[in-house]
Amino acid sequence: MIRRALSTRTPLRTHLRVPIRLFHARQVQSARPATSGGRTSAVTLPRVHKRHATRVSNGISPKSVLIVNKLRTKPVVEAIDTLLKYIREKYPEVEIYHEDRPDIPEGAKVWHPGSNADPIDLVITLGGDGTILHASSLFKTGAVPPVLSFSMGTLGFLLPFHIDDYTKAIDSAFAGRITVLHRMRLSCTFQDSGGERIDTQCEDWQVMNEVALHRGSSPHLNTIDVFVDGQHLTEAVSDGLIVSTPTGSTAYSLSAGGPIVHPSLSAIVLTPICPRSLSFRPLVFPSSSSITLRISERSRASAGLSMDGQVSHILSPGEAVTVRASLFPIPCINRSSITEPDEMRESEGAGPGKEDDWVRDINNLLQYNATFRSKALTRHSRG
Repeated sequence: MIRRALSTRTPLRTHLRVPIRLFHARQVQSARPATSGGRTSAVTLPRVHKRHATRVSNGISPKSVLIVNKLRTKPVVEAIDTLLKYIREKYPEVEIYHEDRPDIPEGAKVWHPGSNADPIDLVITLGGDGTILHASSLFKTGAVPPVLSFSMGTLGFLLPFHIDDYTKAIDSAFAGRITVLHRMRLSCTFQDSGGERIDTQCEDWQVMNEVALHRGSSPHLNTIDVFVDGQHLTEAVSDGLIVSTPTGSTAYSLSAGGPIVHPSLSAIVLTPICPRSLSFRPLVFPSSSSITLRISERSRASAGLSMDGQVSHILSPGEAVTVRASLFPIPCINRSSITEPDEMRESEGAGPGKEDDWVRDINNLLQYNATFRSKALTRHSRG
């Protein structure tokens, strides 16, 4: 079952070659997002309805880097040591940070998330798609620095670079010659049975994949009233409901029968989980929509709420969660950032800044529309 998200960039071919600063966490967390023609500056981010891939050039080299990695197995340890050695030798002025964990790399400074966090210009992840989701959760309020993601030998939708390409990827990022896709996130607020707002720690959580309401261990179906922009849409009797981003459309939502949505689109996907009605089909709303899921007073079960796979809250009958598009997307650096110039390319295909990672990934990872015969031919050619 596919549980994570796509690694992509837009087919709109809108690449703005303009100066850009890799931003500091302190600067942007206190700033309000503002429309800047699809560009990202030190204190501004594109509004959710203006999101697309942006070609960035003439950038300023980052002064601080946060390393986020999965459990430090031997290959991960070796990869981190190699990567940090390269950064320290070629960019000695850069500060290296890491989470406060027992396996912190030697020489790295401890970094604590929050409003008083040390400023970060670039996030580098090593691991799987879950590592990127974890990196997103470290920036629960405010903007996220650009994220450069390396896979550790496994396939994933959010892993544009293999660790073997670390020199090209790092040099491109530090020089500002990158292609960034601003991936939409979701934010949540909670209401009690009287409609009053409930203050919870998970309220500030910025969700990259999905918000899911589910019956959990209860043997009974949930009865959930769905409201869109305050208007009652339907009463859903099902195992639960999923509200996902376009990035999350290939995670839990896809497994539940939801549509595949290109991550450059600004949209919110509503997908039922095993509904009692055969006519209850997934819906796609504009990112400006506000979706409220209220547990009906007639529901025979409470609903567990999970965000990006982490259980965070239990909603009792009468309580509700409202999901909106976050003002702070995640700027993900794409693989096409390090594509060789046209004159150096030996193979056919799109040139630098034109290749669509998403098209490649749904074909290679999802085997999109692959027939039995084409799968057999693929296996034969690999053999």
